[in-house]
Amino acid sequence: MSSANFSSDDRRFMQLALALGRRGLGNTWPNPAVGAVVVKDGVIVGRGWTQPGGRPHAEPVALQRAGELAKGATLYVTLEPCSHFGKSPPCADAVIASGISRVVAAIEDPNPEVAGQGHARLRAAGIKVDVGLGAEEAAHDHAGHIRRIVSRRPHVTLKLAVSSDGKVGAAGRKPVALTEAAANTRVHLMRAQTDAILIGVGTAKSDDPMLTCRLPGMEKQSPVRVVLDSHLRLPPGSRLAKSARQIPLWVLANASAEAPAAAVLGAEGAVIARVSGSNAGLDLAAVMKELMARGISRLMVEGGSKIASAFLKADLVDEVWLLQSPKLVGSDGIDALDGMALTTITASPRFRVRASETLGPDVLTIYERT
Repeated sequence: MSSANFSSDDRRFMQLALALGRRGLGNTWPNPAVGAVVVKDGVIVGRGWTQPGGRPHAEPVALQRAGELAKGATLYVTLEPCSHFGKSPPCADAVIASGISRVVAAIEDPNPEVAGQGHARLRAAGIKVDVGLGAEEAAHDHAGHIRRIVSRRPHVTLKLAVSSDGKVGAAGRKPVALTEAAANTRVHLMRAQTDAILIGVGTAKSDDPMLTCRLPGMEKQSPVRVVLDSHLRLPPGSRLAKSARQIPLWVLANASAEAPAAAVLGAEGAVIARVSGSNAGLDLAAVMKELMARGISRLMVEGGSKIASAFLKADLVDEVWLLQSPKLVGSDGIDALDGMALTTITASPRFRVRASETLGPDVLTIYERT
């Protein structure tokens, strides 16, 4: 069914399913954050979204809430119901058993273990299946899941906050507050909706950040903190290390990093992972492989200019959140990208503008891979 043939009610209920799915962003990895709505005679009788840790899935949650009212109802779901046995039974079987008569799915699951088989199983059971409503939004919401399947790595979002003259820090690598409250709030929400946030050890040492979500009531939705630290130079007294038992901290080092340093950070609660690299730094392809193996599907790269440039040069950036402040830093400040012009993003055929909005005095522009 083409999107032109969906009713206004179909569109409304799919928008709700998409909104519900976003509640799980950052909390469901390694599973995708799916939303589901059960509707009977125009009335919502069940709602669900993938629960923390990835189970239970959205569909059984919504169907359980609907109960007997699921018979003859329509299920709106943001991703094709799974058809294989994983750590949970197939959602397609639960849909069939519930008596649902129609399923409206936003997109097919690219996972080869599903890839249309869920929809085929539903159709074979006599359920009407329509696919494609809300597909563009669903593809963006499930970008992490899709990127893991298609490219065998997490979906990478690079976040940059720059001054009006394109700087990210003051002379001497001193941090400078560029953005105001509205933009900062948006960044903390972004952190809550990502699986992991990554910085280099240089930023970790100069800024001593926490990299947590500090929105009221959402503190527990902080992402895994990842530090690229070839030679394990992260101070054990840093705020990242001292909070490692409360909020996961993964330190990625190369094989030659000294064991005593690993032991000290490990004693603070940090997880030390060894990946290939050289004196010049870690191999980003190996970093991506390690993070994917650990279940990460949505990665936010937040600091600093060298790390940002490295990810761009390696063609590993799928999305850029560029926050531009009206403040001036000066010509002796640190450029946003080390050895690269900001036009590498803003005027590159590799990226296109997906959205732009004003946040107080700051402007957020979101670029996506073309």
